[in-house]
Amino acid sequence: MSWLKEFTKGIIKENPTLVMLLGTCPTLAMTTQAVNGLGMGIATTFVLLGSCVVISLLKKVIPDQVRLPAYIVIIAGFVTLVSFLLQVYVPELYSTLGVFLSLITVNCIILGRAEAFASKNSVARTAADALGMGVGFTLALVLMGSIREILGSGSWFGIDLTLGVLEPVKLFTMPAGGFMVFGLLVAVVNRLSHYQISKKKMGCENCPSRAGCGGHCASPAETEEEAN
Repeated sequence: MSWLKEFTKGIIKENPTLVMLLGTCPTLAMTTQAVNGLGMGIATTFVLLGSCVVISLLKKVIPDQVRLPAYIVIIAGFVTLVSFLLQVYVPELYSTLGVFLSLITVNCIILGRAEAFASKNSVARTAADALGMGVGFTLALVLMGSIREILGSGSWFGIDLTLGVLEPVKLFTMPAGGFMVFGLLVAVVNRLSHYQISKKKMGCENCPSRAGCGGHCASPAETEEEAN
């Protein structure tokens, strides 16, 4: 099913944060704790889903000349709604997210999906794409926030894990630690997904590393097929 494919691609294969490297500003700023990453991810997913669905519904109505300003107005409307909801029901999270909540309006992930996908596809496919991208963004933030919180504060979602024995490494709560964890996660995700996908598509005979490995990295079936 096409909608399922659109949903799953944003989780790993086209993860907006760890693969496409979009939205790095809130990623680095809001991941000192896992709960902050979860809150930012959910808020962004809500705005992404709502704005992309509306843009998909209005894609034939919005003139091309004012396309981008119209998209930004729609996105800003959903950001305002999320801000009001958080301010009323989750004031602590609202204060923690601070200015980064308003900056969701100009988040590259949302504007990029609106321009590249929502304006060209049906509402069902757009909703699946937006939800998948939002879930992928949220998972990336929670994973990064969990690593930084566990290593830097000795806790996870506020639960103390040090048992009075382990000493947290404060570096991971600082910007340098954020860049370090982000870089390592990007490297791991690209190693596990992008490299394997590229190798599967081009085959061993077209691999640029063939001269170095002598074709020994190929699977037994692939080696036998090539020999024949």
